[in-house]
Formats: sequence, structure tokens, C-alpha cells
Amino acid sequence: MTFAELISTIDGYIWGAPLMVLLVGTGLYLTVRMRGVQLRGFSHAIRVLRGCYDREEDAGEITHFQALTAALSATIGTGNIVGVAAAILTGGPGAAFWMWVTALVGMATKFTSCTLAVHFRRIDEHGEAHGGPMHFIELGMGKRFKWLAVLFAAFTVTASFGIGNMFQINNCAVSLNALIRPGSTATPAFNLVVGVVVATMVAGVILGGIKRIGRFASELVPLMCFVYVAGALYILVRHHAEIPGAFGTILYHAFHKPEALAGGFLGTVIRSGVSRGLFSNEAGMGSAAMVHGAARTDEPVREGLVAMLGPFVDTIVICTMTALVIVITGAYETCAIKGELTGRAFELGMGHPIGARIVSIGVVLFSFSTLVSWSYYGDRAADYLLGPRAVLPYRLLYIGFIVLGAVVSIGTIIDFCDAMNGLMAVPNLIALVVLSPIVAKLTRDYFRRMHAPDTQ
Repeated sequence: MTFAELISTIDGYIWGAPLMVLLVGTGLYLTVRMRGVQLRGFSHAIRVLRGCYDREEDAGEITHFQALTAALSATIGTGNIVGVAAAILTGGPGAAFWMWVTALVGMATKFTSCTLAVHFRRIDEHGEAHGGPMHFIELGMGKRFKWLAVLFAAFTVTASFGIGNMFQINNCAVSLNALIRPGSTATPAFNLVVGVVVATMVAGVILGGIKRIGRFASELVPLMCFVYVAGALYILVRHHAEIPGAFGTILYHAFHKPEALAGGFLGTVIRSGVSRGLFSNEAGMGSAAMVHGAARTDEPVREGLVAMLGPFVDTIVICTMTALVIVITGAYETCAIKGELTGRAFELGMGHPIGARIVSIGVVLFSFSTLVSWSYYGDRAADYLLGPRAVLPYRLLYIGFIVLGAVVSIGTIIDFCDAMNGLMAVPNLIALVVLSPIVAKLTRDYFRRMHAPDTQ
């Protein structure tokens, strides 16, 4: 077995059934423990997001809206386009249903993680927030579990160079080539130019820290969602009569197609939907907790409520639109290449080649936003491991990896970093289960105060 095959095998084991059961199982447990907070707290979360409770004097660096868009800029990406296509090609249309299930329980996971991030965060003498799983593991579980926090931070730094960096710039270069030079294969020179230009643009954002990242995300995320969602909505309106049938196809294939139950509970359909759903919204990975930990609020539950909207927007809304377009057009029956399926579906749905171009534009915007936000995850982990002086060197190294990722073959590197991304979940999930009584108590207290007459 070659080194590349070994890494690929390890990656397959890490992202196999045990991790998926752990992620979904933890989400189900937290849903019950928090009394269905993703449902009973949804409308209140919208009010918080709108700024109804914002206070300038609260500790933190960015608004609730900036925190959510910064987190979404890292999760709304190729998983919403290529990931949905891969799930449907592997498990059929029914995989989309299991993505929904993953998102619903993932909302409780993200609520718990981000509530803890604010509750156990540290604000330094410069007003900079330090939050995330490594901090709530150490502060919440005690010093004797610091090794678990160190593991999470080390996995995060490693994953940031692959999943958050090299994988994204590769997709960005391919999509830009399709837009600028349709029908041609990208050359090393073209990729190098893309890498240098994108690296320069990313540097202009991330060297300004979380405040600049927050402002950038609050402007780019609505734009990139509008471009992609507008294209999908046009197709769905154009084929509105077929939408009920598409939902019926998804539900039928989720339970009745033979492969849905093959291999027991985690059959092909379930496995495909769950794994791609988790890859799409990152619920349970602990990454979003680092940016939500910088939110300007003195109410941890308030930020947890905002954070849980992430899986809803990412998976329930955007991934569903992608899945419906693919199913309605029947593109999955004629195209077997995951990187081309969504573009082909948009082209068929619009009846014009511009559909594929909209998807390529979406990939470019999504990839760029992910590059920006994942840099923050990595620099928070570097800060935890080595101190504030490590942040600038990390950011410069991260920028260099963007150029490198644009021009080298990254298959093995991505498998290794993908494995690290999966391993991030283990320390985070352990902490969420152990510390869930604290979040449950904070949640009960918060809603009791919000329902009191003098708070209305």
C-alpha cells in the first residue's frame, strides 16, 4: 500500500459510520437535552439576528449578524454545490432527506457549541475575544483535560491548510477557468496567476483580523447567496409544477429504494446524506464556535440561537434548492461526474448555458469566502497553541498555501487534512456532552428572563 492509499484509507475510516453515528447521536441527545431549542427558539433567533438586542457596550468584537455571516462564509461552499451532487450520485435522491435530518439535529449541536464558546470565552486587554472548543474544553472541563483542547487546536490548524485553503483555491481556479476560458483545460500558468491574485485579495481581508473579516462576510455572504439562490429560484419557479413530485421522489427514495436500507441502518442513502450534510454545515466540528465566540453580547444563549440558524440556511435552504434542481431536471440520470452535475442541472433547468456559468460563479464566490473564514479558525487555534505572536506568521503561511494549493496536485494532502477535519469533531463532541448541563441551565434561565413581563 502506497502512502497516498494509506492516507485515503485512514480518511475513509475517520469519516465512516462511527463518526457519523457520533455526530448525529450527539445532535439527537442535545435536541432532547435542550428541549427542541431549534424549534422553540427559532423566531427569537431571528429577532436577535435583526439586532433587536444589540448593545454597543457588550463585550465582543463583531455583531450577531457579522458572526453568523462569517460562519456561513466558511460553511456555504462547495459542499452546497458539489457535495449535494456527490450525495445524490452515490445514494440517489433520497440522500437529500438525510441531509435535512442531519441539519435539524445539527442545529442543536451548533447551539450548544456556540453558547459554550461565549460562556467560556476570554476577552484580553486589547478587547480581542478568545473563544471556541479549545477554551471551553480547558475552562469547562478543567486543566486535566487541556490535552484534549490541544488536540482540537492542532487538528484545526492542520485542517485549515487543506479543507479551508488548498481544496478551496483548487475549486476556485477550475471554476474561473471554466468562466474565462470555457472548453479549455487550466494551465499551470493560469492557476499560478489565480493563486497569486486570490492570495493577495485574501491577505487584504484576513490581515485586518476578525473585525475586517466580519465586515467582509456581512457584505459578501448575502451577495453570493443571492447570485446562487436567484438562479435556483428561477429554475424552481419555471418548473413549479414539478416541485411536489421532486419532494415525493426524495422521500420515496429515502425509505423505499433497496439501497436505502442496504447494510443495515447506515445504508448507502443514509450514509451519503449524513456524511455530505455534515460536510456541508460542519455542525459538530466546532469550527463555527470560534467565530461566534467573538460576537458582541453578554448573553451566551443569544449567540447560540443565532449560530443554530447556520445549518438551517446552509443545508435546509441552499442544499435543498440544489437538490430540487438536480431532481427536477433529472440531470443525475444522465451526468455521473459530481463536479459537473449541478452545473448541468442548472443548464437544463434554465434551458441555456448560462446556468452552468451561474454555478461556476457560485463556486468562485463560495470558495473565496471559505478561504477567508477558515484563516480565522486556524489563527485562533495557533493563538491557543503558541500565543499571540504566532498569529501573524500563521496568516502569512496561510496566504502562501493559497498560491501553493493553486498549482500543485493536492489529492493526498486533502485526504490528510480532511481526516484532521473529521478528528476535530471528537474533542468537541465529548465536551458538548459533558458540558451540556451547563447549557441547559443557561437556556432555561435565559428564556425565563425573556418571558418575564419586564423584558417584553
